[in-house]
Amino acid sequence: MSDATRNARSLDDRAHLDAKRAKAWGHIIFNALLALLFAFMFVRAGDLPSSMWEPMGAGTFPRIVLALLVVFNLMIIIKELPDIKQTSALSQGAVGDWLKQHRLAFGVLILFGLMTAAVPIVGFRWASLPFLIGCQYLLGARSAKALIIAVVIAVALSFGLESLFRHVFTISLPRGMWG
Repeated sequence: MSDATRNARSLDDRAHLDAKRAKAWGHIIFNALLALLFAFMFVRAGDLPSSMWEPMGAGTFPRIVLALLVVFNLMIIIKELPDIKQTSALSQGAVGDWLKQHRLAFGVLILFGLMTAAVPIVGFRWASLPFLIGCQYLLGARSAKALIIAVVIAVALSFGLESLFRHVFTISLPRGMWG
């Protein structure tokens, strides 16, 4: 085996170990943040008002779901810990490469966070409309035709879902302060 081949394999092995460690750290940090968010929501769900039709309280089901989500996040963190112990420190630029590979997921999460922050102000339908358009743009709708289709889909989903919940399921989605 030549030195060039050995060096190429060594670089490939290093890139693979970097990717494995970066993935493990990404999963640990992301799931830790989610676990904290779900724990916060668990506490807040206990403040939901009770009604006489719900003997266990309005927050019971959301609290069960949120507790399970926290458990799942912790299980993922525990599963990823051996990958960190088995690999050495990351090489220069490994974190940037990992972030670049996952930029679409982070973009959608940022859009979702913005939509969630906007719902109390503008209501579900007006907050979900730019979220849906933005997600479709991030995922590849760039031409005029694709953007028109994206807008039609976004309008149908945001206003259609709001109408479906209100008129069929008799569940009012948030209207916001301006709605």
